[in-house]
Amino acid sequence: MTFATRKLSSLLGVALLAAAPFAAHAVDIKLGHVLAPSHSWNKAAEGFAAEVKEKTNGRVNFVLFPSGQLGNEKTMLEGLQIGSQGAAIIGSGSLQPIEPKFGVVELPYTWSTSQQAYKAYDGELGEALAKLADKKNLTIISWWENGFRHVTNNRGPVNKPADLAGLKTRVTPDKMRLDTFTALGANPAPLAFGELYSALQQKVFDAQENPLSIIYTSSFFEVQKYLSLTGHVWGPASLIISKPVWNRISADDKKVVQAAADKWRDAQRKMISEGDQQFVAQLKDKGMQVNEVDKATFAAAVEPVWKTYSVTYGPELMALVQKYREAK
Repeated sequence: MTFATRKLSSLLGVALLAAAPFAAHAVDIKLGHVLAPSHSWNKAAEGFAAEVKEKTNGRVNFVLFPSGQLGNEKTMLEGLQIGSQGAAIIGSGSLQPIEPKFGVVELPYTWSTSQQAYKAYDGELGEALAKLADKKNLTIISWWENGFRHVTNNRGPVNKPADLAGLKTRVTPDKMRLDTFTALGANPAPLAFGELYSALQQKVFDAQENPLSIIYTSSFFEVQKYLSLTGHVWGPASLIISKPVWNRISADDKKVVQAAADKWRDAQRKMISEGDQQFVAQLKDKGMQVNEVDKATFAAAVEPVWKTYSVTYGPELMALVQKYREAK
């Protein structure tokens, strides 16, 4: 072997040794959300993370940070866009500051059943929104669930829109929700979720609106007396991976991540649907007074919101919404 050959062989050996640890190195991904560890988001995320880690032999490792440990949804979205945070489960309406058309997920009284919504978000509506997110450096892996949102308050039962008149109501910090509750006659104002319990406790707000799972797991029954089953919005949640982080994952491992995300999406949805009836019973046991509402009067009251925002979201998105809304 000549000197040149030996030198080339040595250099190749060094290069291979240098590359080997890189190839075997795990991709550690921080996955944050704002809800409690007992919420279905976190339970499903635990299963998702464990399955991905096992099936990639540790090459992809999601590390969970519940309860807003990585910040509120706005902060996490900013981190996802620049790649400083790896992944998150985000209430999909919170993407509106990044892409206003995501407000379409907040249109009140769009879906009469969860199954209607599943078909839309697992179908063309979800694909169209995922393409919008991709342009903002966000990869939506799958659509999880927040569920139907309901109103709680300390004044009395809400049976019709007039019962919301003047009620200081905390809503999510997006214009669609503000306009919806303004149309219903309430006095809405935004507030970060992490500050909500203390704001209700201190009577800064009279009322709030959230899914049953959040009302229960966040112990709002301790600071609210009345629960009215308005079902005014069915909210999707997005399992999002930062696009720069997603691009670091190999093609084979991406398939594993996607399959696990879809599996645990279905599991999380099942937790929501099975949990809702239990949550109503549990909230009653905790002392809340629960009532049904006349949804037709609520839907009629928010018709101007639909007219206003249809222009913002454009004919293509609205056509997809109507397609799945009218499907049986």
